[in-house]
Amino acid sequence: MTPEEFAKFALDRGRLAVLGLLAVGAQDTDALVEATGQDRRAVLEALGVLAVEGLVARDDADGWVLQESGLVAVAEQLHRPPPPAPRVFFGMTTEEGEVLARYTTGNRLSEIPSKRSHRLVVLERLALEFDPGERYEERRVNGMLSLWHPDYAALRRALVDEGFMDRGGGEYWRAGGRVTGLD
Repeated sequence: MTPEEFAKFALDRGRLAVLGLLAVGAQDTDALVEATGQDRRAVLEALGVLAVEGLVARDDADGWVLQESGLVAVAEQLHRPPPPAPRVFFGMTTEEGEVLARYTTGNRLSEIPSKRSHRLVVLERLALEFDPGERYEERRVNGMLSLWHPDYAALRRALVDEGFMDRGGGEYWRAGGRVTGLD
């Protein structure tokens, strides 16, 4: 059962009631009928779907038991964000890469770290996007930073505030951070 199928199944209050009672503990069919107020057929249909999908099973006392392994199998199918792209780690140490991995999915920042030491690692990486000695119009800086995170203005301000970039006359330039790729 996919997570979407499970969600659709559980949207029915009667079926959700069956699931909820089984989450508390083993129940026989008669107890489920009585507790949910549903007719026997509706309860058996819900149990049948759950059993086929491996979410419930019969126990030794002829009752029904929720199979946590079945729920785990459904949960493991949930969408997971992509891991950080290799380019995220460009020019960074292993330790810095571990910090970056916490805040990136694919090629983008999932959030701007609130912890300063982590934010500095992110800013160090972002500074590597800008070539030393080159001047950038604000519009270009915004465009480059927006590829990383929608709040490009916060990133731009942080780069300046933390000394990675400087600005003047409507232009920005690298003022700090490491330089890589030079032989």
